Amino acid sequence: MLGEDFYVLDIAGGWAWGYCGHDHYVGYVPEEALGAAKEATHFISASAAPLFSAADIKSSVNMTLSLGARLTGAIEGDFLITEQGYVHRRHVAPMGTAFSDPVATAERLIGAPYLWGGRGAGGVDCSGLVQIALELSGIQCPRDSDQQRAELGAQIASGEPLRRGDLVFFSGHVGFMADESQLLHANAWWMAVVAEPLNDVVDRLRPVHNQPILSIHRLAA
Repeated sequence: MLGEDFYVLDIAGGWAWGYCGHDHYVGYVPEEALGAAKEATHFISASAAPLFSAADIKSSVNMTLSLGARLTGAIEGDFLITEQGYVHRRHVAPMGTAFSDPVATAERLIGAPYLWGGRGAGGVDCSGLVQIALELSGIQCPRDSDQQRAELGAQIASGEPLRRGDLVFFSGHVGFMADESQLLHANAWWMAVVAEPLNDVVDRLRPVHNQPILSIHRLAA
């Protein structure tokens, strides 16, 4: 994501091999996508934000920035001015701002397309949605659902009433409970981020999984 730290271990053939600073996820990025490290001053707090070519909402849009993207700049008037362009101040928050409700953050992305491995404006996957929502609430979160199951929260007993913010883990999948019955998740069935009855998800999975729900975890208050 724009502005995140990427630690380079090797560069060859126009590709940089390394790992992300926030979760140590390993992979490649194009060498041309790298820049000098800068301390971010703001992040995108909207579900997505246009990066304008001028301090004018009628100017052309250079690109669309993802929820959580980090920027370095200063607010002047209605815009954050950065080297890349201009972002409306309604779409940003100062670094260090922590949202109080991860589920409300995830709900901002309802309707976003499902994209395996996605964490940005082009789409998100199930664990990417959870990671973004938790990290913007100041909760460190690993990248993949199996890692999240191993590290996040405490497992609750079977049959205990569910509540908003509980994490439901399936085989290779994860989602938030939006309330006692609705699961909020990015999924390949609807190819989108949706909230739907947890029972519907379990019924879809039951023909191929004897135990659709592996565990349900509750984060510390």
